[in-house]
Amino acid sequence: MGEPSDDQACREFLNRIRVGDLWGGTAVEATHRGVTVTLDGFPARPLGTVGSLDGSWIWRPDVVPGQRITARVLSVDVEAAQVLLSTAGTLHPELWSFLASLRPGERTTGTIASIERFGVFVALDDGPDHPVFPGVGFITIPELSWRHFEDASEVVRVGERVTCEFLQFDTTNGEARLSLRATLPDPFAEFADRTPVGRTLRGRVTKLVPFGAFVEVADGVQGLVHLGELADAPVNAPEDVVRTGERITVVVTDVDGERRRLHLSRRRVPAARQSAG
Repeated sequence: MGEPSDDQACREFLNRIRVGDLWGGTAVEATHRGVTVTLDGFPARPLGTVGSLDGSWIWRPDVVPGQRITARVLSVDVEAAQVLLSTAGTLHPELWSFLASLRPGERTTGTIASIERFGVFVALDDGPDHPVFPGVGFITIPELSWRHFEDASEVVRVGERVTCEFLQFDTTNGEARLSLRATLPDPFAEFADRTPVGRTLRGRVTKLVPFGAFVEVADGVQGLVHLGELADAPVNAPEDVVRTGERITVVVTDVDGERRRLHLSRRRVPAARQSAG
């Protein structure tokens, strides 16, 4: 029998690699995607890539062509013959080990360390310090609250103690993605249980978008009034008939509890309710 083809040998090699493994190799070339790496055990061609964002949570981008590296395996794509690697995971093993030990749904406590426009950093009680960021935990803006807010400082403040739910290990930034809202009751679920289609409600216009207007009809519950549902006559732009902050009367046309979507209509409000509103 002949020697296995290069493709077959590549697949067999990649099938031995597991996410989380430490793997050695040699950096080959810097590209827009990162640094390609020839992995130990398969010298035929580079299969590994240290991502271009790998330096985002280490002190220096210390992978250069020709250098020997040991990196953590983040993902393995056998069909595409690609292995995504992280050298950051080997530079800070204590941090990596802590993050890898967390499980989705687990509750964790900490202190708000910094509030940024893109989210909130949390210094976790049980975790090590992050080498770059103010905290090893991070809450994106949507995960702060079920309710509408303009600025994260309306929800939390620096120094505040919080309990969050762990969502995932962000291997790119070396942080624990957290959710504060997951620890709180979902107002939409309660609304969906008690509000039938056809119910008439009063609400406040919170945001105008090209395709309609969002209206808050209960604390933490917003629905969309599509452009075609804003008035009986055709409407070119929502600002032609409503403005932000205005209180209007709407009818519930659809409640999707699974996707947390609420559809409303202003034009279907009975005339008597329109005049009363």
